[in-house]
This record gives sequence, structure tokens and C-alpha cells, in this order.
Amino acid sequence: MHNIPMKSVNSDNLSIIEAIYQRRAVRNFTDEKTSRERILQLLDAAVQAPTAMHEEPWEFMVIQDPTLLKRISESAKNALSLSTEKPAFTASAMHQHFTATDFNIFYNAPSLVLVCAKPVGEFASADCWLAAENLMLAACAYGLATCVIGFAVQILNTSAWKKELGISDEIHIIAPIILGVAAESALPVPRKKANILAWK
Repeated sequence: MHNIPMKSVNSDNLSIIEAIYQRRAVRNFTDEKTSRERILQLLDAAVQAPTAMHEEPWEFMVIQDPTLLKRISESAKNALSLSTEKPAFTASAMHQHFTATDFNIFYNAPSLVLVCAKPVGEFASADCWLAAENLMLAACAYGLATCVIGFAVQILNTSAWKKELGISDEIHIIAPIILGVAAESALPVPRKKANILAWK
């Protein structure tokens, strides 16, 4: 167990080490919407990430329209229900859960941030993941909760959804991140010790 001091979300912002150890993937949110000012602060933190050849390939979209979020969720669930690419998953209880009528893939979070990559080099995707982690750690430091929603990636990268969202076909959506206030405290998640292959 790591001896990282805990702070209340109402106290001063967490240190980077505290945020690293306290960040959790949250799947239960209140309906409190994060302000534009706070999201801009998170995006500013995101773009401080390392970037190969200083390409800065990232672009972002913020979606807070609940009707639009619901439509994207339903579209993703429909695509998943029709998928035959992964038979083992398709027949599983998890598949039934994710395609259930009352399930929302965004867990009713009030905000969705899309971290997107411009086609500028072989490390664009890696750079965007680094930016995504910065954003999530900054959100944790400010007392907010996040979760990457991998099930949304495929549907959001279709031409139809890119057209509706006003995203160029050449842009690739890398990380859809839900954002908001956690409805309950996330439990600590144990991690295995780092496996060191060699130390020479």
C-alpha cells in the first residue's frame, strides 16, 4: 500500500504524486456540469505533454449536450450489438450489459472530451495519449473524475459521426474521456509491482 496523503476535493489542489496515486476510472457521476473555465484549464494541462519533434498533434472536442451524448451512446451500443468480430465477447454477460436498453456507455457523465490526433507523424497517437493522461491527472488534482471510454472510439471515427461532429476525415479520435464529479468515492485499485526485466 502506498503511503500517499489523502486530501479532500475541497482542499488545496493535489500534488502530482497524490494525483497519480488517487486517479481512478470512475463510472458513476452526478449531473453537475464542469465549467468551461475548468475544462480550458484541463486542456491547457493536456497540451503540456511531451511531443515527438514538437509536432503537438493533438486537437480536442468537448461535448456537453446530453441529447448528443445519448445519441452517440446508442449508436455505439447498436454497433456493438451487431459486431461479430469478437464472438467470445459477443456472447458474454459483459456484452449483454453493454447493450442493455438502459445502459449509457458514458455512464451519464455530463461532459465528454475527445482527444484527437492530426496525421503529422508516427508518434501522433502516442503524443495524444500522453496529453490524455495529463488531462486526467489534472482533473484528479482539481477534484474531478474521469474515465476513458474505449467502446466509443470505433463509432466516433466513422465518417458519419465525424461529419455530424464537424471533424475532418483526416483527424483520428484517440481517447474519448468522460469528465465530471464522482457520485461516490472510487475504491483503491491494487497494482502489481513494476516488473524489471533487467538493470544493467
